Amino acid sequence: MENIRFSALTAAAIVFTAHSVWAQEPSFTTIDVPGAFYTNPYGINTQGNIVGGYGGSGHGFLLRKGAFATIDVPSGIFTQASGVNLQGDIVGYFFFSVHSHAFLLSNGAFTILEIPGALETQAFGINLHGDIVGFYQNSTGGHGFLRSNGAFTTIDVPGAAATLAYGINAQGDIVGYYQNATGVHGFLRRNGAFTTIDVPGASTTVAYGINSQGDIVGVYGNATGGHGFLLSNGAFTTIDIPGASTTAAYGINPQGDIVGNYTNATGSHGFLRSK
Repeated sequence: MENIRFSALTAAAIVFTAHSVWAQEPSFTTIDVPGAFYTNPYGINTQGNIVGGYGGSGHGFLLRKGAFATIDVPSGIFTQASGVNLQGDIVGYFFFSVHSHAFLLSNGAFTILEIPGALETQAFGINLHGDIVGFYQNSTGGHGFLRSNGAFTTIDVPGAAATLAYGINAQGDIVGYYQNATGVHGFLRRNGAFTTIDVPGASTTVAYGINSQGDIVGVYGNATGGHGFLLSNGAFTTIDIPGASTTAAYGINPQGDIVGNYTNATGSHGFLRSK
């Protein structure tokens, strides 16, 4: 297929220090694609390259060394970049007509990932081995998937009405969320076994990203709103941007850098959390 459509954009970022919820004070950097209505960073790799989406009309982006590049799948009407690995391969999804399709962007070329019989397919995460996780919809419902060595495996949490797989690390551990009669819960799939992830006191928990150390980031909802979280060594830490009405953590790299999105009085912005 055609190569990536590239548009150079000037980076605009604001740095501020968060309230102390960490043993070491982190720094948060706002990520705004210039002129965009919203900016949503979803993935970050070892080199600190960040991918996500921005709008108005919906485009993917790559932020590398302070410069933005737009990612648009040719003939697509909306493109979302969701994950990036050590080699710089990028996965995501795009819409053509009313249906979504997963893509892999590697060495400047797009490959469309289609699961036989699926009505919708979306790719969310990729590890250094090129294993890809995501979601597909077919006549039986919504399912997670793993694509490894070109072969697709369905990921369904037992008893769940729907399962979505969002993140995968170098060891092949997979995180995501599932929905059942009791609500929406995060999960970790390790060596084929599922563990539920529920932030204490939360009404909903979604796990989005996992790094090679097994640290997990995501989003939870409770009576006070939507919050990001980090789960490390069995302990949860809330991630709230000061002054934000909602905060979501989507991606984490091996260094522990976290990307996500927050909303405040000025709009919807991306962020990078660095130690």
